Amino acid sequence: MKVFTQSVNFNADKDLLKFIEKKLTGLEKFHDKIVDANVFLKVQKTSDKENKVIEVTIKIPRNELVVKKETKTFEEGVSLAVDSLKRQLKKSKEKHRDSLAS
Repeated sequence: MKVFTQSVNFNADKDLLKFIEKKLTGLEKFHDKIVDANVFLKVQKTSDKENKVIEVTIKIPRNELVVKKETKTFEEGVSLAVDSLKRQLKKSKEKHRDSLAS
């Protein structure tokens, strides 16, 4: 799976990029037909501590899954997004399996 990461208004360091890629490639255990993943990282200019925005889009055949999280750190946001995507991928796979059975 290809992982494309874009950081807006800042440069993401190599450790963060490796972390994102490792977390997202782990999703392949839950769905074997993931085409690619797009990750957008953005720092909002607010006084809130939770000013890191993470948006992840996963492409699978005939569908696209999107998760958006606002957190204190990018690592926390990516972890929460991946957990949410795991649930969505499982649901998507079950729906696909059910449609094949009927």
